[in-house]
Amino acid sequence: MKIVRGVSGIVAAGLVLLALVVLGAALIGDRRGFPGPGTESVLLHLLVAAIAVVAQLYSDRRRGAATLVAAVVVLGAGAALLWTQWWG
Repeated sequence: MKIVRGVSGIVAAGLVLLALVVLGAALIGDRRGFPGPGTESVLLHLLVAAIAVVAQLYSDRRRGAATLVAAVVVLGAGAALLWTQWWG
């Protein structure tokens, strides 16, 4: 389970960084007058990052099947975000 928690932790951290990059791009775009990610995209990235962090914290504090379920939530949230916002 350590490997599962490690992988989901890396994904959760990546989602937080991605949300910050999208937020930064939106702020810079707004200040300089060029189109950037919309409000919906920024909010969705922030929401998924928050879900991933909460699920990862839960995973880190539990043992057994609960760890696996929380890790799947992190990975699923990341996959859904990438599918809908980046590949869609």
